[in-house]
Amino acid sequence: MSDQSEHIDLTRVRSALARHRAALLVDSHGERRAAVAAVLRDQGAGTEVLLIRRASREGDPWSGHMALPGGRQQGEDRDLLHTAIRETQEEVGLDLSAAGELVGRLDDLPAMARGRPAGLIIAPFVFELLGTPALITNAEVEEALWAPLTLLAKGALDSSLPYELDGRKLTLPAWDVEGRIVWGLTHRILSTLFEVVRTPASAPPT
Repeated sequence: MSDQSEHIDLTRVRSALARHRAALLVDSHGERRAAVAAVLRDQGAGTEVLLIRRASREGDPWSGHMALPGGRQQGEDRDLLHTAIRETQEEVGLDLSAAGELVGRLDDLPAMARGRPAGLIIAPFVFELLGTPALITNAEVEEALWAPLTLLAKGALDSSLPYELDGRKLTLPAWDVEGRIVWGLTHRILSTLFEVVRTPASAPPT
C-alpha cells in the first residue's frame, strides 16, 4: 500500500467516522464501563494523537502502560462521553467540552488484563483538539506526548513486545514511539481507527 493511501489527517478521520456505526457491547456479565479519548490535533508535520504513560501503581494491571486518557465511569457521569471528557480533564488538564470537538465513536472493546477479561467494557471516543492548550498531568499520569498518526498507520513505528502468558511465550504487536512501547488496548483502539479510515467511502456503513 502506498504512503499516500496511508496518509491520515483529520479530514479523512472525520469523513470515515461519519460513515461508521460503532458496535456497542451489551453488558451481559456485570461488566463495568469505561471510556477513553483519542485526542487528535493537526500539526505542520501531520495529525497527531495524544498518548499518556500511566504512573506505576501497585495493583493496577495497566500500571506504567502507554494509554489514551480515560478511565472508569462514575455515578455522577451523565454518560460515557461525559466520562471520557471528565477523565481527560483530570489526567492531562484538557477540557474537551471547551477545547475539543467530538469527531465520532469507535467500537466498544472488552478490556483484557494479563490475557483474561478484566470485567470492563471500553468506549473509545475521537476528538479534535481546538487551539493549543497546555497539558497538565495529574498524579495518575507519568507523562504525556503526541504521536504521529500517519507513521503509526503505515507501520513506520512498528515493533513487538515479548510476552509470557500461562507459560507460553508470545510476541505481541506494538509501536515504538520515542522509546515508549505502545501495545495492548491502546494498540487495538488505534488499529481499529485505522481500519475505519481505510474503509472505502463506497462501502456500506460499518
